[in-house]
Amino acid sequence: MATAAPPAPRSTRPGVPPLRAGEGHSYFWRRLHSLSGIVPIGAFLVEHILSNFETWNGPTAYAKQVLFLNSLPLVRVLEWALIFIPLAFHAGYGVFIWLRGRSNVNVYPWAGNWGYYMQRVTGLIALAYIIQHVIRERFMGVQLPEHPGAAFHKVQMELHNPWMLAVYVIAMIATCWHFSYGLWLFAAKWGITPGEQARKKFGIVCAGLGSVLCIMGLMSIYAVVYKYPNAPADVMPEHSQIVVHSIGSTYQIASHS
Repeated sequence: MATAAPPAPRSTRPGVPPLRAGEGHSYFWRRLHSLSGIVPIGAFLVEHILSNFETWNGPTAYAKQVLFLNSLPLVRVLEWALIFIPLAFHAGYGVFIWLRGRSNVNVYPWAGNWGYYMQRVTGLIALAYIIQHVIRERFMGVQLPEHPGAAFHKVQMELHNPWMLAVYVIAMIATCWHFSYGLWLFAAKWGITPGEQARKKFGIVCAGLGSVLCIMGLMSIYAVVYKYPNAPADVMPEHSQIVVHSIGSTYQIASHS
C-alpha cells in the first residue's frame, strides 16, 4: 500500500521571520504600540532633543526655550495626554512583549535577531532613564515650570556627578538607537517600505536620523558640563513665577524676590 510522501520542508532564510501584521486579539494592541512609538513619543523625542540643543547657545537661550514650552496653552494637559500616558502604555506593553518573547541570538546570530534583542535592551535602558529623569527634573528640587531660568543650572548640578554623566550618555545613545530602529520597524510593519530594497534604503535614512539626533543630544550634554561651566543658579530671576492652571486658562503671577 502506497503511502503519501512527507511534505518537502519549506526553505527558510537566516534571521527573523518576515514582518507582517499580527494575528488574533493582540493585533490592535501591537499596532497601537507601534504607532505610539512614533506619534506622539517619537515626535516628542525629536522635539526634546531639539529643545535641549539650545544649551549649546548658553544658559539664557535654554531658559527661554523652557519658558516658551511652559507657556503653551494647556501645557499640563498636553504633558499628560501626549507624553506621560502614551509613554506608560508604550513602555508597559513593550515590557509585556519582551517577557513573552525569546531571544535567539545565541542560536541564530543574524542581524534581524540582534536588532530584536537590542531593541528590547535599549528600551529597558530608556525606560529606566526616563523614570529617574522625570522624577528628578520634573518633580524634585526647584520647579522648572515656575523657575525656567534655573533649568541649565539644575541639569548641570546633576551632571557634576560622573556616574550620572555616564548614565546620560548611555541613555542618549540607547534612546536614539531605540527610536531609529523602531522607526524602521514601524515602516516595515505598516507596509510603508515593502520589499528588501525599500527596507535597506529606509534603514540608511533611519540610521542617519538616529545618528544626527544622538550627536545633538551628546553635544547638549557637552555644553552643559564643559562649554558653560558654573552657570548661574537662575539666569532669569525676573521670570520666576507662580503658575496657576485652570481648565482652559493659565494665569501667571510674577514673583519678585
